Amino acid sequence: MTNRIHATYFIETAFPLAEAAATMAGEQSTGTFLRVPGETDELREQFAATVDSIVEGEPARSPSLPGSGTPPNWDGIRRTATVTLSWPLHNIGPSLPNLLATVAGNLSELRAFSGLKLLDLELPPAFLRAYQGPQFGVAGTRAATGVYDRPLIGTILKPSIGMDPETTAEQVRVLAEAGIDFVKDDELQTDAEHCPFAERVAAVQRVLNQHRDRTGKQVMYAANLTGDLDQMLRRHDQIVAAGGTCLMVSMNSIGLPAMKVLRAHSQLVVHGHRNGWGMLGRSPAAGMSFIAFQKLWRLAGIDHTHVNGLRNKFTESDASVIASARACLTPMFPPQNPGCEIMPVFSSGQSARQAPDTYAALGSTDLIYACGGGIMGHPLGVAAGVRSIQQAWEAATLGIPLAAYAQSHPELQTALETFGS
Repeated sequence: MTNRIHATYFIETAFPLAEAAATMAGEQSTGTFLRVPGETDELREQFAATVDSIVEGEPARSPSLPGSGTPPNWDGIRRTATVTLSWPLHNIGPSLPNLLATVAGNLSELRAFSGLKLLDLELPPAFLRAYQGPQFGVAGTRAATGVYDRPLIGTILKPSIGMDPETTAEQVRVLAEAGIDFVKDDELQTDAEHCPFAERVAAVQRVLNQHRDRTGKQVMYAANLTGDLDQMLRRHDQIVAAGGTCLMVSMNSIGLPAMKVLRAHSQLVVHGHRNGWGMLGRSPAAGMSFIAFQKLWRLAGIDHTHVNGLRNKFTESDASVIASARACLTPMFPPQNPGCEIMPVFSSGQSARQAPDTYAALGSTDLIYACGGGIMGHPLGVAAGVRSIQQAWEAATLGIPLAAYAQSHPELQTALETFGS
């Protein structure tokens, strides 16, 4: 890997592709595609971005985004392409905020483009010396929970908000006794009057500590500490004091610099929630792909992040979900460097039904399988909900069809009848 930053984009433009790509490179490096006083050949040689490749795609029938321009004597074709640009690292140094300004910046606003989306990033190892990356990742999460050779079975506390600390702790007690591995706050549950953060964490961890002392099993609780930086550092310390092992943070709410500070302070597994992701990723012609997004946050220090789930309640396709999960498990840097792999979290409308397809598509059990209604809404109760997910994954990893396995597992049979096809 060279000492350069590489970024790959989808573009849609009425301008000649080479001209459009040169406009991108100029806008995000020396700042102009016209020569200005002081912009010498030597300066361009040292600091200008370069266009490394252009691979043309199929023409677009109409502009994907409003406000784009057309060149003089336009031939009427709106071309698409995959374009890779690169920059010398010395332009910005190994800085994630300035990386984001460089590879995203003003590009999507340029009139030459009716579509422009960041697809991927390739970074030099110098970023590893500036950022710590995940502290625990897949291996550390497994060590903290004692769960090996299968997914972590998890859930989201429901209802999302409205429960007081003791009611929350009682729900967690039932889940722990049912055999759950991982429990998380909803991103909407923060530090409200009806459920103060410190009281909630103390009540939940008291239950989980008692369960650990009685059974030897450490259930991981991801407490949502999202807030201002001073609040998050204080809340982190409250989790540690209570005997917790995990924190949850809404990544898009706090930003990369705050994540770096939190990671440097943290003694806990960091569960990164991507809520708000749709604003960045939903459009095929604007924003940023999850493949690029998750690399930024892995470097900043998260250990888990959500990737949606198969047949989810949102708009994301199954192929995109699996590509996202594979990206989390793919090393960012070549051997001899840490790969910064993290645990993908499957959630959003998951139940026993999706387990076999998830395993077949991903080819790995390195994941957290988090079911809200798929556990909490089981007709035979929460404990049966947990068992139904465990049974579904047993069937998946053994290669036994769900319907056949369900014949001798009533919790799974009821889940299949309840949660549809």
